[in-house]
Amino acid sequence: MDAGQRRQWVLLVGCLLVTGIVYLGLIPRLVLAGDSSRAVRYVGLGWVPYTCLFYVVGRLFSTPETLPNMRAADAGLGLFLVALLLSLGLDAWGFTPEAVPAAHALQAVAVFVGLALFGWGLGRRSKAIATRTDAGAERRSSE
Repeated sequence: MDAGQRRQWVLLVGCLLVTGIVYLGLIPRLVLAGDSSRAVRYVGLGWVPYTCLFYVVGRLFSTPETLPNMRAADAGLGLFLVALLLSLGLDAWGFTPEAVPAAHALQAVAVFVGLALFGWGLGRRSKAIATRTDAGAERRSSE
């Protein structure tokens, strides 16, 4: 295992821990204490390590043959934005998550699926670029 791959594994474990702490520790504690406005902030903050987690998964476990297109990342970002706008629209029409949580459940799932697709697509693309760069450097050094 080279140093670059070791860093990726450390990042994977770190993102997994931070995501777990935020979503399994901090948010339930704040919701049970009745501080839902701070819990919403932690949900937004937790999106960063969650997306980074799938970025590292894309870097470690994908095997792109050629330079992949960005469809997965584009679809993920689009799904994230549409789901977020739908949820905000429902909230503006008076269907708040506290009053009608079932109306926001599909959007919540779509937000996390979108972030996962976005992170994985970026990770897969960056691995392909790094692989091509390494292969080009090896060819130049052998000449």
